[in-house]
Amino acid sequence: MRVLHVTPYYAPAYAFGGVTRAVEGLTLALARAGHEVLVLTTDAGSQNARLEAPPEETRGGVRVVRVPNLSVRARGRFNLSTPLGMRRRAERLLAGVDVVHCHEFRTLDNWLVTPPVRRLNLPLVLSPHGTLTLQTGRGGLKALWDRLLSPAMARRFAAVVGLAEAETDDARAAWSRFAPGHAPHFLTIPNGVDLETFAALPDGRAFRARYGLGDAPVCLFLGRLHPRKGVEALTRAFLAANLPAARLILAGPDDGALAAVQPLIAGDPRVVLTGYLDDRERLEALAAADLFALPAVGEGLPMAALEAMASGLPVILSPGCNLPEAAERDAGLVVEAAVEPLAAALWLLLTDRARRVTMGTNARALVRDRFTWDQVAGQYVALYATLKADLRNPSGAA
Repeated sequence: MRVLHVTPYYAPAYAFGGVTRAVEGLTLALARAGHEVLVLTTDAGSQNARLEAPPEETRGGVRVVRVPNLSVRARGRFNLSTPLGMRRRAERLLAGVDVVHCHEFRTLDNWLVTPPVRRLNLPLVLSPHGTLTLQTGRGGLKALWDRLLSPAMARRFAAVVGLAEAETDDARAAWSRFAPGHAPHFLTIPNGVDLETFAALPDGRAFRARYGLGDAPVCLFLGRLHPRKGVEALTRAFLAANLPAARLILAGPDDGALAAVQPLIAGDPRVVLTGYLDDRERLEALAAADLFALPAVGEGLPMAALEAMASGLPVILSPGCNLPEAAERDAGLVVEAAVEPLAAALWLLLTDRARRVTMGTNARALVRDRFTWDQVAGQYVALYATLKADLRNPSGAA
């Protein structure tokens, strides 16, 4: 099968967070399974820089084609790609393609690429990656986009894939507003991880030495310091738990939450801010940690939580992370993203090493059983085949 993926950002790095890692993981898994995979993307390299990479290359069997962005500043300020020549490149790449898979919803990339795809009567799949609701940031810009562009865009997709049942329900509700009478396939396929990446983590002692952690039990937050990630509530909860020997690591670039956190931790050595970590440093942080916490709201299915569990870490998550399996499989605790329940959960796990070890073992087993990229890729291949069959038999389409 020949599949074209359209995404604003595609880089073998963590600069863009979970969506980029998810797209990379899925496309590499599809290529490993023997499918021909193309990626059409832009030259975005970070929020404020272009990627230092050729316009076209092959990575892990995936052919990646990049077009330039008109404005780097639009990416940093509005999280908006401004691709030049993307429609022309898409038209040249579409020959022989079976399915086109778009990532995120409100992007100029999708707006430019989907018309030629529809003219060729090819199936279009959308993975919103947790970006549909207005509560996940830039609500005003999203509302304007919805008034002007979303109704026409929504009608172009044959399938919409949520990362969890909650996101799939959000998609159904959104499509009932955007495109009443249009009935794409709605289904749920989770994110995944490559277990091999986390099977042999680097030695965590160097990371501990770098940040003066000693032998303290460490709770790790790993991701953008954004208000909806629950960083402030987690910090307040850690301080309220009053564990002098424990440490809280807040690892990731600031995205609006740092100003609220800094006054809370002024002069307190128990809370450590690392800033942005590259790929190797992230693995070192996971190796050094004893516990992972993400009390976020408005998530799809956070890659950071899956990667922590694949590393054998127990987790403290909020319901907004859409991972109830963590509690069901005794791989962690799912509690409300508020100070009191978070403080209780932190105290419980940071003071009980034996329970952390048991939960960490369960966490890795859960990922192995349900959340590997090879399993996820198989579910997408089945969807692609269904959409191709729908084209051959339109009366059977949803």
